[in-house]
Amino acid sequence: MKQIKIFSPGILFCFLIAIPAYFLGRVFPVIGGPVFGILMGMAMTMVLKFEKIDCLLSGGLKYTSKNLLQYAIILLGFEMNLFQVIKVGSQTLYIMLFTLTTSFLTAYFVGKVLRINGKMTTLIGVGTSICGGSAIAATVPVIQAKDKDVAQAMSTIFLFNIVAVFIFPALGHLLGMSDVGFGMWAGTAINDTSSVVAAATSWSTVAQNNTALSMATIVKLTRTLMIVPITLVLAIYTVRKRNAAGGSSFQISRIFPWFVIGFVSAALINTFAHIPVSFSHLLVTIGKFIIIMAMVAIGLNTNFKRLITNGLKPIFLGLCCWFAVAAISLVVQKVLEIW
Repeated sequence: MKQIKIFSPGILFCFLIAIPAYFLGRVFPVIGGPVFGILMGMAMTMVLKFEKIDCLLSGGLKYTSKNLLQYAIILLGFEMNLFQVIKVGSQTLYIMLFTLTTSFLTAYFVGKVLRINGKMTTLIGVGTSICGGSAIAATVPVIQAKDKDVAQAMSTIFLFNIVAVFIFPALGHLLGMSDVGFGMWAGTAINDTSSVVAAATSWSTVAQNNTALSMATIVKLTRTLMIVPITLVLAIYTVRKRNAAGGSSFQISRIFPWFVIGFVSAALINTFAHIPVSFSHLLVTIGKFIIIMAMVAIGLNTNFKRLITNGLKPIFLGLCCWFAVAAISLVVQKVLEIW
């Protein structure tokens, strides 16, 4: 009961703000509910002078941005069908491996040159290479990123999602890509699922068939499963780095992403238990809504002025990662004669 009293005001506050953010995300899917959630949280902070009510809400905000966020990632597993993952994964494995490697190497070296902190670099690299906001959300508890880093990374990924929707179809036609080739390119090189769908829908409308849309959606969902190995690797790396720096033993169980096991379990249930599609869709929708709540909590703890002041370097890092992933995806497709 004591914990309920501590957490409930902040959770309820995030829930109420997340409702309009969710519906705005439905109306403007290219932007998405999580981005609206962060923006509304930051706006609420400036309007209400949040520091005055910090004591009342801080417990619930922390619980929402950390614990509830992990539960939300588990629910996203009900979106995965492992049979489709295996089928599409065998066709796109090389592209995914090359794009993942390219994104992380680019993030690492450009981040070093720009002197961006390691957690920000990791979040932008993960968001670019896997699945935008969902991948960032899954990585946050593993590397214990600060709220300001999360807000900056989400804003950067959002910017290039918008750009991709408008320029990818035009570039695809200019390059003379096939429907399958464009679907694979969009699925591997555009960050967020909603932006992938938007770009592929634009292409499919011109092509007068849904080949590109179907391929892009399946490839994107398959790419999402890469959250599992990436978070595990990051957990191991974080532990080793802390042990080397501090000299004292730091156990991996303290930051091990247990929610990833839940994510995989949900995917297995969705694949083999034959649960109704409407029910799995409901669970995924609840998960996405909770992610919006978590982003609201992060927005409420973010200093907007500081975010704008420090924004240029992360945006340039995001641009470099995004360009590298898009380019290497095209190169690998050309070599494999998928284009």
